Amino acid sequence: MRILVAGELNPDLVLASLTSGPEPGREVVAREFALRLGSSSAICASGLAKLGNDVAFLGKAGDDAFGRFCVQQLTAAGVDVRLVSTDPSLQTGLTVSITGRDRALVTYPGAMEDLRAEDVTDSVLASFRHLHVSAYFLQRRLKPGLPSLFRRARVLGLTTSFDPGHDPYNQWGDEIRDVFRDTNVLLLNEIELELTTGSGDIEQGLRQLTTDSTLAVVKLGARGSAALDASGAIERVPAMEVDVLDTTGAGDSFNAGFLHAWLRDSSLAEALRCGVVCGSLSTRGLGGCEAQPDAIQLQEHLVRFETTP
Repeated sequence: MRILVAGELNPDLVLASLTSGPEPGREVVAREFALRLGSSSAICASGLAKLGNDVAFLGKAGDDAFGRFCVQQLTAAGVDVRLVSTDPSLQTGLTVSITGRDRALVTYPGAMEDLRAEDVTDSVLASFRHLHVSAYFLQRRLKPGLPSLFRRARVLGLTTSFDPGHDPYNQWGDEIRDVFRDTNVLLLNEIELELTTGSGDIEQGLRQLTTDSTLAVVKLGARGSAALDASGAIERVPAMEVDVLDTTGAGDSFNAGFLHAWLRDSSLAEALRCGVVCGSLSTRGLGGCEAQPDAIQLQEHLVRFETTP
């Protein structure tokens, strides 16, 4: 099955092991530093490819050092980059990730704001069986056309998945639900679930969003993940214990693991476990992609995870 990931493309500048938290007017020292492939969409694409999936990425970047770095990193992960456009008139965006127990992100959008729904043509979609999009709020030119893009994908026979991600503009509104109508797998964290449904209750929020055609999945960080099964019962998978170095991109690696299993018609419990394992393992390295597992590593850790009392 060919998978198309369409979205933003930028590197992450990761700063870790800080002497103290940054504060205005003060300088602190980071003892660890890394430049890694960033962006929710690209991290998910990388995770899917490392698991052995046939993945292509469609996006825009500047014809600059950061843009070339991102294309090289996607290629090294096994992602088809022939649909990536590098434009000398654009500047590739950048996210600075300051990581500790959790992480704080500062993003310069740059080229990630330039992608439009019409850039994903029907002739491109016809070559794929699944479409995934992340980072809805950062892609301001993609947002208006995303409902129609998902509708076109569904008409052409593709399944779809959507992770809206954090809203840095604090303008989360009801228009996002227009995308949900043609979304097969909706991937949210706990905050996004509450913003969408107005409910802080996990099960109640899932019941609002899960329909006959849409499976809503909530990522709960250190508490694992949850979704409603076909009978309407809630399925919960606990977190996997690992030595966490950096949580950057863990939710995107969860998405890759979950979709890897879901696209193979695995059970809901198995897909949730794959998501949790991939998300957890990704936190062992700096950046979102460095510690992502391949298919063999996923299976090895699934066995250990499933047999843990």
